[in-house]
Amino acid sequence: MGGTPGQGRQAGGTPRAALADLLAGNRRFVSGQPIHGHDVTAAAAASGDQQPYAVVLGCIDSRVPLEAIFDQTFGAICVIRTGGHVLDRAVCGSIEYVVGQLGVPLVMVLGHERCGAVGAAVDALRAGERPGGSLAYLVDEIAPAVTEVGIDDPAVHPLAIRQHVRGTVRALRADDLLAGPVATGRVAIVGGLYNLATGEVALLDPG
Repeated sequence: MGGTPGQGRQAGGTPRAALADLLAGNRRFVSGQPIHGHDVTAAAAASGDQQPYAVVLGCIDSRVPLEAIFDQTFGAICVIRTGGHVLDRAVCGSIEYVVGQLGVPLVMVLGHERCGAVGAAVDALRAGERPGGSLAYLVDEIAPAVTEVGIDDPAVHPLAIRQHVRGTVRALRADDLLAGPVATGRVAIVGGLYNLATGEVALLDPG
């Protein structure tokens, strides 16, 4: 990890400014006018102490490269990716570190359409069979969102994706080391959904 406590350099250190910067980058990405390139000169420029302004928790899906879809260069955002953006202690600890030690003001949980991890949870619940190995952990963590929507709902998959994003946001807001900064307004934790067809990120209401 590394680095010294920062204030969210590119976005002025506030949750509102950080979110505005992320979404502005996504608009550049969608319009085909990105300004950041991933080249060695950008890497060298960011080689000192890191001062990111946001951490984005997303899915491992290869179609959703987080730095690219927000048009961010080296040193701008911290990225965490797990199947279906599922939380575990390592993920929570990483977010706690970035918020507490680097002063990051924004945490975004980003789901995406046609998420395979959510689909696996839907299939497992419908079949009444848990998968083997650690995939079972992912399914167990996503299953409450599927159940909340209703396994028999024709739109269970897209609705469960949104519900799972909201549930992940709620869990992070209740985290012991994140709840305080959230309560004071120093940190915002928001949810979003990535459209695979258009590249657009839409914010989700808390639900």
